[in-house]
Amino acid sequence: MASRGVRRTALIVALLATVGFGYWMSSRYAQNQLWGHLPLLLFLSAWAAVALVRSIRREPSRQELRWLGLASLSGLLLSLGFPPSPLTPLVFIGFIPLFMAVSEITDGQAPRAKQVLRYGFNAFILWNILTTFWVANTAFIAGVIAIVANSLLMCIPLILFYYTRRAFSGRFSYWPFVVYWITFEYLHMQWELTWPWLTLGNSFAQYPSWVQWYEYTGCFGGSLWILVVNVLGYQGWLKYRAEGAGALRKALLRPTLLLLLPLLGSLAIYFNYEEQGARREVVAVQPNFEPHYEKFEIPQPAQLQRFLKLSEAALTDSTDYLVFPETSFRRINQRSLGGNKAIRELQRFVNRYPRLKLVTGLSSYKIYEEGEAHSPAVREEVRSNGKTLYWESYNSAVQITSGDPEIPVYLKSKLVPGAEIFPYRRLLFFFKPLVDALGGALVLGRQPERSVFFDQQLSVAPIICYESVFGEYVTGYVRKGANALFIVTNDGWWDNTAGHRQHLQFARLRAVETRRSIARSANVGTCAFINQRGDVSQPTAYGEVGAIRETIQFNTQVTFYTRWQDMIARLALFTSILFLLNALAKGLGKRAGVKSKGESA
Repeated sequence: MASRGVRRTALIVALLATVGFGYWMSSRYAQNQLWGHLPLLLFLSAWAAVALVRSIRREPSRQELRWLGLASLSGLLLSLGFPPSPLTPLVFIGFIPLFMAVSEITDGQAPRAKQVLRYGFNAFILWNILTTFWVANTAFIAGVIAIVANSLLMCIPLILFYYTRRAFSGRFSYWPFVVYWITFEYLHMQWELTWPWLTLGNSFAQYPSWVQWYEYTGCFGGSLWILVVNVLGYQGWLKYRAEGAGALRKALLRPTLLLLLPLLGSLAIYFNYEEQGARREVVAVQPNFEPHYEKFEIPQPAQLQRFLKLSEAALTDSTDYLVFPETSFRRINQRSLGGNKAIRELQRFVNRYPRLKLVTGLSSYKIYEEGEAHSPAVREEVRSNGKTLYWESYNSAVQITSGDPEIPVYLKSKLVPGAEIFPYRRLLFFFKPLVDALGGALVLGRQPERSVFFDQQLSVAPIICYESVFGEYVTGYVRKGANALFIVTNDGWWDNTAGHRQHLQFARLRAVETRRSIARSANVGTCAFINQRGDVSQPTAYGEVGAIRETIQFNTQVTFYTRWQDMIARLALFTSILFLLNALAKGLGKRAGVKSKGESA
């Protein structure tokens, strides 16, 4: 262990780096410049400072340093195994160092849950920082909270594993962690603080040819695959350590088979799959209005002209669909869509092409009429005449059809915590003054069920940004009849970092799960087409202005996963309850046995 003086010097360097990166970010913010990868450097230096402070206050033992190293290695491996890193296979060994640390802590003289929490949190916060640091580019405080909170939540399955491990003997003692982790991932998708970005099954987003069986299992099949291989790999390492080099082949056999068989099966599906459905020509537009400082400053008529110019250059008489990104146009009154100047001009443009349907994102609102029932997202504003105006804001999408004045509307329903929804506002009511100070920007209206945009023969799913991360949620559009998926998004909030790349890659998994072709339109980020096997075509570059055109297939067949959804996760939840009840019963039984022995003595 380095001397205390060396550690103090390292702490000073880490603190200076933290202050320096913070000042650099502040200066760029004052000059209306984006941060890029600066939050990553700030968070890493800050976390290094935290670790060094603890090591100075209390001299760590060699064993504690080993545990810290093992936990940090797990965080690094899980990060390197996640998109956009090409080292995806590392995710299959990502948990093994952490298993080693937890096992040594649990089997020690005085096992402590506090130590499991400390080293588990270290692993998970490194994973979160290295893969999702870019969240801070949207809102710094919200980004910090997301990283810290998600790291703490990830510790829950680890702590449950620690407390119940002794209730299960031998090799079986590690399997409860598998179901605890999948249960955590599933429940994390269901509540208002949802942040499923780091769901383990997303690790294969860059290589959908590896997981073509997602059409049966969904993303949780990938999580199960990763966790089981990690457990078998760790058990193989234990066997090797106990029996020596002679047991190496046997120790590697099971994890190797489990790694290769699903992979080979997936590749067989991939190379034999034939796309299904009618062919339709689609154009996707990338206008490239920087969202932090540019998009909401440029007059809307000027933005509209860019949209129309890009569209006109790409459209043909055979084009069926034109797709614009999320919130392409703002301040649209839903009660009078056809009366809005931008909507009228778009309708006139679409009418020039007899087959054309335009799907576009909108920032819209609705003013409540007197006596109309209010939703939980209602806002209020006292006017100069003393009357109170009640209204609601939406992140929405509409379809404008050539020759048809009817404009169907979809309201984004999977909202981003903090940015679009005030989570558990009744429970966290004391934060309301902060929300009000932000103009109520954390509360958007939504609709309870998915809806799709119909044509005479086919229909499309209007998926808005964050919604595309949720596999089971997206199947709701398909069950409503969607034959293709249109993702409208604005990924420029994260600057040119891993965020927009990850978001694009996740869409490839949705294509495989539902066997639906995807047209993706991004304001800033990447426009692309994705076929039913998950292959990406014509991806635009970040910061590029343009439009792309391709003929995609509209599938009417429904996959097993679309019908049965996240059955793996629901089974894991049920099994987790059984494991916890079993561990509780055994624990109570042991206490009763000890008590009866004491009384008889």
